[in-house]
Amino acid sequence: MDEERETLQRIVSTLVNKNDEIHNFIDMLNHTISNVQVNSSNAISELDEEFDGLYSVLHEMKGSMASTIQQEEARKIQALQDQLSQCSRALESSEELLELAVQSLDIKNPVELIEAARQIKDSVTVASAFRLSLKPKVSDSMTHMMVDFALEKRMLQAVKFLPVPKAPEIDVAACLVADNCITISWRMPEEDSRIDHFVLEYRKTNFDGLPRLKGEQHWELVDYIKATQYTLSGLRFDTKYMNLRVQACNKAVAGEYSDPVTLETKAFVFSLDSTSSHLNLKVEDTYVEWDPTGGKGQEKIKGKENKNSGQNPLLKSNRRSNTASPKRSTNSPRASARGSRDRFAGESYTVLGQLSFYNASSKALLHTFRAKFAQPLLPGFMIWCGGLTVMTGLQVPSAVKTLQKSENGLGGSTSSLNNVA
Repeated sequence: MDEERETLQRIVSTLVNKNDEIHNFIDMLNHTISNVQVNSSNAISELDEEFDGLYSVLHEMKGSMASTIQQEEARKIQALQDQLSQCSRALESSEELLELAVQSLDIKNPVELIEAARQIKDSVTVASAFRLSLKPKVSDSMTHMMVDFALEKRMLQAVKFLPVPKAPEIDVAACLVADNCITISWRMPEEDSRIDHFVLEYRKTNFDGLPRLKGEQHWELVDYIKATQYTLSGLRFDTKYMNLRVQACNKAVAGEYSDPVTLETKAFVFSLDSTSSHLNLKVEDTYVEWDPTGGKGQEKIKGKENKNSGQNPLLKSNRRSNTASPKRSTNSPRASARGSRDRFAGESYTVLGQLSFYNASSKALLHTFRAKFAQPLLPGFMIWCGGLTVMTGLQVPSAVKTLQKSENGLGGSTSSLNNVA
């Protein structure tokens, strides 16, 4: 009976998961249909813009070329009209000389005839009619202003849609998740010299299956990546997984996204226990500060944050200020209400949160406390004239390294393990 019930429970769990996957896929299909409609409309609008731009260029070219033809026409006509005027003046002068020569033929006096003949000869010698070219200065041909768009027509007829870059392929084996960073690598399915850059999108999720449409965070975008590898740094691993996808872009169009991959981020959430802290410590989630008034709003004592080059530290701790060692306020108005926090005496300004130790290379657990304590074994951070902030979500190996540096290099805070009584 129990075996059958257990089998049915497994079947129910399997069916629920499968139905959830199908619902997610249906949502994705509906979303894809909507995107197809929107993207088709956008493509038509862009096509209209491209053709309108082409029409505009052709119209502008036509106007410019027509103006050039008109200017050539005016130049030729002006040249021919100038030549025509010269011819008219030469003809008029020649006709006058002709009439004078005809009249001279009727002179009877030999002396007068000789004189008239000499004058007419001299006039003819300098007459413009005999220096005038009887060839048109310009031709009537306009063939040099003709155009032939046969080649351009063939080019336009050969115009097709731009080749869309193929979707990149994410190399999951080369991807690395560690120390608040994700390094993702990808490659193109085939060589494409027209690729200009890549776009990487990522988002946090608690589901290890296909990316969902409902109840998920928005995609974060990193644009203009020139290489085929990128490292996302400064992340906060506060979810179980990270969805990532990549698309290739040429100068004009972006290709399809790669198949999304889901990488496990292994969130290690670190928080401070406000109920365990000293009376004069003010604790807010991952930040703690010393407050001589028992947390009633005393101005924060600020110092310089410890920043480790090349790493995102687990702790940001203020260095010791020049202020004298703070004395515990025993007359805090909230002391009675916080009796459970009165376990610390004197200057033990301490707050507790949990700690594990791992191998930095293999990520293997190094040590687990197996002693039988009455209460859980927790790490304690002593605050001395300052405060500290805990950055959650770091990989454990990095956290161990950072913690060691904080212990050895900071005068403003110390770290210890305390058995909570």
